[in-house]
Amino acid sequence: MIPTEDIDIENETDFDIDILRVYQQVRFMFDQLRLHPQTAVSILFVDEERMAQLHVEWMDEPGPTDVLSFPMDELVLPEEGEDAMPGLLGDIVLCPAFAERQARDNGQSLEEELAMLLTHGILHCLGYDHAEPDEHTLMFGLQGKLLKAWWQRDE
Repeated sequence: MIPTEDIDIENETDFDIDILRVYQQVRFMFDQLRLHPQTAVSILFVDEERMAQLHVEWMDEPGPTDVLSFPMDELVLPEEGEDAMPGLLGDIVLCPAFAERQARDNGQSLEEELAMLLTHGILHCLGYDHAEPDEHTLMFGLQGKLLKAWWQRDE
């Protein structure tokens, strides 16, 4: 699988990001979620300074964060038996330096943390949220299911 124009991935950091692996994960998540194969998304890896700028600009919150999601076409998951429509999912911005500290705190690798954050960002672009307890349960339940399937495919 070679990245396509529908999935744009850029790394503006000094971290060694496996772009092909990120592409494969996005494609896998899209398949699992039954999104149209031509769904477009932009993934950007930035340093903490740039993430802090974006965090203030878009969320009015100081300092860097791990992931920001910017939904575009308000795509939703197709109902059972319904065909997915192509569209622009949105932009997902990840900060590997921030994620690296979180990974250590969570006792996992940077790869595992970034995979979780990418999945989290995709779900936010699809309209999932975790502000309320029922939303949290739904979003994190789906996130866990998707990540379990992703890691099991590697076995």
